[in-house]
Amino acid sequence: MPDNGAARILWVDDEIEMLRPHMLFLEEKGYAVESATNGSDAVDEVRDHPYEVVLLDEQMPGMDGLQTLEAIKEARPGARVVMVTKSEEERLMEKALGGQISDYLTKPVNPSQILLTVKRLLEQERLQSEKASETYLRSFNDISRRLSAPMQHAEWTDLYRELVGYDEELDADDEGARQIFDDQRQEANRAFGQFVERHYSRWIDEATEYMPDEERPPLSHEAIPQFVLPELEEKGGPVVFFVIDCMRYDQWLEFEDLLQPLFEIETNFHYGLLPTATPYARNAIFSGLLPVQIAERYPEIWTTGEEREHSRNQHEAELLQDLLDRRQAGGPGGGSVEAHYEKLISSEDGQDFAARAGDLAQQPLSAVVVNFVDILAHSRSDSDVLKEIAPDERAYRALTRTWFEHSWLLDAFKKLADAGATCVVTTDHGAVRSLRDTKVIGDRETSTALRYKYGRNLKCNDEHAIFVKDPEDYGLPSQGMNTNYIIAKEDYYFVYPTNYHHYQRKYRDTMQHGGASMEEMILPALTLRSRS
Repeated sequence: MPDNGAARILWVDDEIEMLRPHMLFLEEKGYAVESATNGSDAVDEVRDHPYEVVLLDEQMPGMDGLQTLEAIKEARPGARVVMVTKSEEERLMEKALGGQISDYLTKPVNPSQILLTVKRLLEQERLQSEKASETYLRSFNDISRRLSAPMQHAEWTDLYRELVGYDEELDADDEGARQIFDDQRQEANRAFGQFVERHYSRWIDEATEYMPDEERPPLSHEAIPQFVLPELEEKGGPVVFFVIDCMRYDQWLEFEDLLQPLFEIETNFHYGLLPTATPYARNAIFSGLLPVQIAERYPEIWTTGEEREHSRNQHEAELLQDLLDRRQAGGPGGGSVEAHYEKLISSEDGQDFAARAGDLAQQPLSAVVVNFVDILAHSRSDSDVLKEIAPDERAYRALTRTWFEHSWLLDAFKKLADAGATCVVTTDHGAVRSLRDTKVIGDRETSTALRYKYGRNLKCNDEHAIFVKDPEDYGLPSQGMNTNYIIAKEDYYFVYPTNYHHYQRKYRDTMQHGGASMEEMILPALTLRSRS
């Protein structure tokens, strides 16, 4: 018999003695094969033991194959089941496929056929991972070549999407390929920071009023004019605009996978304003203005506190309505539509929202801010338990997916799809896993954020940060005379020399935002059109 480390196969057939030669053949190939002669025993076996593959006869007395399949899936939803049948009826195959079989074989089966099927099921993930590694390594030189040449914003978006794809596909256990990929991703973020530093002030100079321009990306304050208002003006609603705080593109892909059956999804991108932080980028989204313009138009808003959630971001509904009024957007007779606005922070907020989400189909335009993903990022930074659960980007994505799969937000999307609403989904900024510290010097009035700071007499390593001498060049307000900003590049975070090692350790490997990285700046803007 194979050793205890062998993959375990359960073969279920009421004529199992006739299949002994097949079972011996599989055992000679290194598998541990056990048997059951009826569906009831098979279900008990599967419930008690984690079999890698179940070979299941379709025609058995008592519980037939499809009934047994249903019971096996209830006992172990992830079980790989291969249906073995004498029938090739399409009706039967549709029922079996609906029961989530992994494959089916038609009798009579031969040992090589069984072996091929088992190997494919057990080794598919490994083979896919090996193929992903081979594909990435073949692309390595091409990506390096692109990084060494000048690229435009659309090319950076394409490269970021490509890197996200490789990050999802590469096996965490393939340490060689993962190390090469992580080094190249770091190189890409270094080049991206330089790209932003060279071009950002020009983008801002050209973006004081919204004008489509292929020479620069849409920016945060242009998200509503570019992605929301055309949907509203073409159809008159209902349009529901979601801003999911701190959502990265790779996290969105986890959401998208679960939303595809409900919506046809059109993917676009915009670039987050600097600093990629809520008071700047999200206020810009809802106002349609750069931060410097917000400070001029709404001085009472800008002076109500520093960069905390409940200070400068209490007026998003007011900013949105002013944007709609200025543009005379979406209302009858050329006037502006009245927008409905909600901010969802707690789980109770979300559950209440999901219960009545279908009602938003009665509104021409609704705007909804969802804070959970941002809370998740901050919680991971503060919790050793969450760091262990999500030690890297792959696990962080998986944690996000697990939440969304069982969340009130997915329930809300289902109701909106049923109601025929169009949803536009975006974010104010992403987050980067901050792994490297860099020293900063400033006075006691300097702001406290880790990926950006403003104040007087700021000093840091200019290779690690963008130094903004004149805030208006970056569309930013001055907080006083001689105010400067510094914005971290790559995955750096700022640490003061005082108690340096304490704060270095405290903030290393936390999810942060505010800086200039692909993860924080290249943001998805999705249009979801109901399939109903």
